[in-house]
Amino acid sequence: MARRSATHVKHDASFLGIFKSSKVAFAFGLIIMDALLVALIITYVPYTKIDWDAYMSQVSGFLEGERDYSNLKGDTGPLVYPAGFLYVYSAIQYITGGEVYSAQILFAFLYLINLGIVLFVYVKTDVLPWWGLSLLCLSKRVHSIFVLRLFNDCFAMTFLHAALALLLDQRWHLGLIIFSVAVSIKMNVLLYAPPLFLLLLKALGIFGVISTLASAALVQILFGFPFLISHPVAYVSRAFNLGRVFIHFWSVNFKFVPEPVFVSKGFAISLLTTHLVVLAAFAHYRWCKHEGGLLNFLHSRYVTMKMKFAGLSSSNSSSRILKKEHIVTTMFAGNFIGIVCARSLHYQFYLWYFYSLPYLLWRTPFPTLLRLILFMGVELCWNVYPSNIYSSLLLLCLHLVILYGLWSAPTEYPYVDDKPTTKNNK
Repeated sequence: MARRSATHVKHDASFLGIFKSSKVAFAFGLIIMDALLVALIITYVPYTKIDWDAYMSQVSGFLEGERDYSNLKGDTGPLVYPAGFLYVYSAIQYITGGEVYSAQILFAFLYLINLGIVLFVYVKTDVLPWWGLSLLCLSKRVHSIFVLRLFNDCFAMTFLHAALALLLDQRWHLGLIIFSVAVSIKMNVLLYAPPLFLLLLKALGIFGVISTLASAALVQILFGFPFLISHPVAYVSRAFNLGRVFIHFWSVNFKFVPEPVFVSKGFAISLLTTHLVVLAAFAHYRWCKHEGGLLNFLHSRYVTMKMKFAGLSSSNSSSRILKKEHIVTTMFAGNFIGIVCARSLHYQFYLWYFYSLPYLLWRTPFPTLLRLILFMGVELCWNVYPSNIYSSLLLLCLHLVILYGLWSAPTEYPYVDDKPTTKNNK
């Protein structure tokens, strides 16, 4: 009887191994097919000039020695990105000579690298069926953002996905460094900061949390150092301006809101309040459910911290290994909440959450057909140009349905086991 049971378990493990190998092979096949598609797009679809010339003008000013952010400008306005953006696009200008076609080839490789990282995350978590991975290659808008628009969002999100892949391997310090690099290219990555901080508190002891945050802060200081020592106010106010008001015409999500209301401070405050309330609700009732809620979890960490400082517990006693699915679900859902509550989403901002959509949809209790309808509906809204009242209202409704699905989905235990780990976090 025992021999038969052992044989049965071995057969199941072998089947799962074959299934996962097939999934990996399918992922590689997707990369190859998408590489051909990207090559065809570059060859036959005309490049659309939007921000490239402005990027090159801003980079040229930096390379010529300008360190005052208020003087770094392009034909679309002043520079509004942190210093990492300048370093990345300075390298691109050096490699391509500022030529669009050469840059498109570079961005094609970036697209494939990003796709490979995202597929790695999906295969590691094993939430989607094998055929669902193909959804990651089906966005017309995302292909355009990478190889026909050359936006900095592409680099920011590639680094973000690389950081996420490192977190799945419990490499929290290196993951936070790469996360900070992503933030230095574009600030939208900060939408991931609240769920990431919660995961840090779950996975690491207090000293681990402090050291990882210090590593991330050091990246920002080093990248911004040339500007901080010369014109600190100009750099901080321009590169990390949280009060920017985007043009109503380009809004994809709230186009149905009258422009006077759209640009008002009251509308911005109401969205920010909603964002914080929904984040707190998910943290309390969803992400910390198995710890007794957010407040109970924070209290337990506070008690643990007091014990550490009193010398009553070892430095590694509160470190835990988080399940990969919990890490990805928390990060993607936290970012998605920010997307739902964002006052304005421009077309390139679709990249901020497109690669999380299949994962989030398969974390909902919805039937597969509804998941696919929601996915196609979101893609349709992002391909309506210019956006209108109906497309933006539909997009908001689709977002809210997905958010409801995430809220109503059953929660899973977040830890690999019940025992604290003494694994050295890299």
